[in-house]
Amino acid sequence: MSTSHPERELLGQQTDTPLSPLGSYSRIDFSIGPEASPAEAMERAGQMVDMTLPRFLSNTSNAEETCTAVQAVLAELVDVTARHKASYDLVGSLVFDGVFVTVSVGDMDCRLPPPEEEPGLYLVHRMAVEVGQYKGDLGGRVTWAAVAA
Repeated sequence: MSTSHPERELLGQQTDTPLSPLGSYSRIDFSIGPEASPAEAMERAGQMVDMTLPRFLSNTSNAEETCTAVQAVLAELVDVTARHKASYDLVGSLVFDGVFVTVSVGDMDCRLPPPEEEPGLYLVHRMAVEVGQYKGDLGGRVTWAAVAA
């Protein structure tokens, strides 16, 4: 995928880093520059996941369903974060630990709004096992959601 600002968009950075002597996890990080609208940011993040997540989940019995759920959660978190950005770029990651795919997107300039204000968050809460936020490194809050694999 070609982007207008490759220095601002890190695509395909993957690592297999051990969690413990008994296991490892797969991770992908991305950054989308400020020129992207929320819709463009959703599309770029979705393309990234399409390229990598199926490979991460290749040994799971419900890979297709998990990919669909992760894509839906990612799209909503990117959309709400892109509209409430606290920093220059939108950053995110997907981590698969063998049990969950954790989607993280940041940084927001506010706490995660309730689903009544952001209806797409109903879907996030329905698809994810757990949803939360923590203080990010870029001046805002990172939102994460764990989707069972």
